[in-house]
Amino acid sequence: MNHVSTFKSANKLLTGKGATEKLLEETIRLGMNNPLIVTDEILLKIGVVEKVTKLLKDHHYGLYTGVKPEPEVSLVSECKEVFLSGQHDGFIALGGGSAIDIAKAVSAYASFDGAIDELFGTNLVPEKGAPIIAIPTTAGTGSEVTNISILSDTEAQLKKGIVSDYLLPDVAIVSPEMTLTMPKSVTAASGIDALVHAIEAYISINASPITDALALGAMKMIAKNLPKAYANPHHLEARENMATASLMAGMAFGNAGVGAVHALAYPLGGRYHIPHGVSNALLLPYVMEWNLIACPERFRDIAEALGENTYGQSDTEAANIALQAMKRLCLDVNIPKGLRSFNIPEDAIREMAEDAAQITRLLKNNPRVLSTDDIEEIYQSAY
Repeated sequence: MNHVSTFKSANKLLTGKGATEKLLEETIRLGMNNPLIVTDEILLKIGVVEKVTKLLKDHHYGLYTGVKPEPEVSLVSECKEVFLSGQHDGFIALGGGSAIDIAKAVSAYASFDGAIDELFGTNLVPEKGAPIIAIPTTAGTGSEVTNISILSDTEAQLKKGIVSDYLLPDVAIVSPEMTLTMPKSVTAASGIDALVHAIEAYISINASPITDALALGAMKMIAKNLPKAYANPHHLEARENMATASLMAGMAFGNAGVGAVHALAYPLGGRYHIPHGVSNALLLPYVMEWNLIACPERFRDIAEALGENTYGQSDTEAANIALQAMKRLCLDVNIPKGLRSFNIPEDAIREMAEDAAQITRLLKNNPRVLSTDDIEEIYQSAY
């Protein structure tokens, strides 16, 4: 049977120390005469936004600072009004995945006549919107190189995605200096989030040799550099390596897809507003333990990428070594343990399992098929 793989990413990648110095050049190249900077109040307060606006010199720009963690659908409409009323012609998304996802969604929605609900799903965006330059300030989401925008539907208590190649940023500027302001907790959660992206891409049924290379490379860099970046926030080399690893993991999962960890994490964010990176990190060991039987030879590769010695071990033994390495890394960076630590009632688990079972867009990538009862069992293990 023929198996054709596709690969997509941001149109242009600028990486490394000093990459943000190219911002004005890229803004002009894309024909943005009046871009809207999409960011949040915290980055404005601590001076990160000013660093970016200085790079624009006398170039016209607008500012939207209403981005919130786990952004709600309503923010898209709010940002759209700012974009249209200011006659802006492009976006500079500055922040974590939330800021980049809002910019993507508004780009898709700004010229769309229908309701935003009509865009949720795959390939429902009718045309390319205004150009986007993405500048991540966290090392984890990979949103700067993916074709999806994730938003919280508060009424349905679910996260929903707009998936379209029209959402791929035109330029991703990934610079370690922009991640230096991350608190330790965000460094930890976003770093493990990147690890989840790499691992899920590697065991996805849609993995390819290209995504495999990116995923394994990201795992190696994360295992070596996340503890350093967590222990010493100003370790610029570790920050740069984590930013690059996040980018690579984003490119891997943006093409191979993610699986059950993300599917099970969505109800935690939608119902209990647990940050995406934290919910992924919390669930990682439990979902991977469930997946192990489906592809133990891939888990051997994961163990070795995480720096473990599997010589003389069977595939199953090596896979268990991989699980222990994941748990140890989460422990090293103080990822919270257990759903009960977030005051999630145990009697809510069945409903969460039913919600997660509906996220077939992600579950279909998972190497092991999961029923609602299986998902409930995983949540119980993670409780």
